[in-house]
Amino acid sequence: MRFSRWWYYLTSLPTLLLGVTGWPALIGWLIRPAPRGNVQLTLRTGERFEARSLMDVWVIKETCLDQGYERAAVPIQPGWTVIDIGAGLGDFTVDAARKTPGGMVYAYEPFPGSFALLERNLALNRVDNARAFNLAVGAAEGSLSLRTDPAEPVMHHTAYSGQDGTVVEVPAVPLDRLFADLGIDRCDFLKIDTEGAEYDILMHAAPSTLAKIAHICLEYHDGFTPHSHAELARFLEDHGFSVTIQPNPAHDYLGLMHAARRST
Repeated sequence: MRFSRWWYYLTSLPTLLLGVTGWPALIGWLIRPAPRGNVQLTLRTGERFEARSLMDVWVIKETCLDQGYERAAVPIQPGWTVIDIGAGLGDFTVDAARKTPGGMVYAYEPFPGSFALLERNLALNRVDNARAFNLAVGAAEGSLSLRTDPAEPVMHHTAYSGQDGTVVEVPAVPLDRLFADLGIDRCDFLKIDTEGAEYDILMHAAPSTLAKIAHICLEYHDGFTPHSHAELARFLEDHGFSVTIQPNPAHDYLGLMHAARRST
């Protein structure tokens, strides 16, 4: 493991500890022998989350305390229509819903365990401007194979040969069908974190669907599919977006990509 990765995690701890109320209880939970059970975090912003693992806690920290997606893209505004693909435990959905009164957040999470946690976190925060769907988004309508990471059961990737883990079949819709079913003609902010499926989602979407999106912020995952983030950036630029890339400070194969629709 690179020194920079350790440095990133160590220097991030104060953000986590200062951003959470009752942090001694969190530390007690972290040092408790497995299985720990779930923990409930209350952020100083007032948001509350149930988490299953250290990975969940870190995701909440990066999304809600670091504001990673918005810092890489643009701040979410009141009245916006936001789509969260790969909503996980609901960290981005809850945070975005709080910032867009008068708007709506549509959250898509295919993994059954994560979707149940997403629904609990929406209820915990009394979110009334979000709708959650237990669906994957992919290249085509039908089903999608997800492979659960054996080292971290809350992580799942699009299944490709050569990977370990348990495969789960989940229902899937393409981005075109998603927009049609929602009946929206504009998405102000599309967030994607799908552990490798971002390529299929966007590169199989119709140009007319992409034209309805003002901002895309996604976490890219190189090495899980035959595609690369450079290929995806070129694709989005060819479809009317300006693209910026923010590499992950700890992992070479990860990063955030912001695509903003160019003015015409």
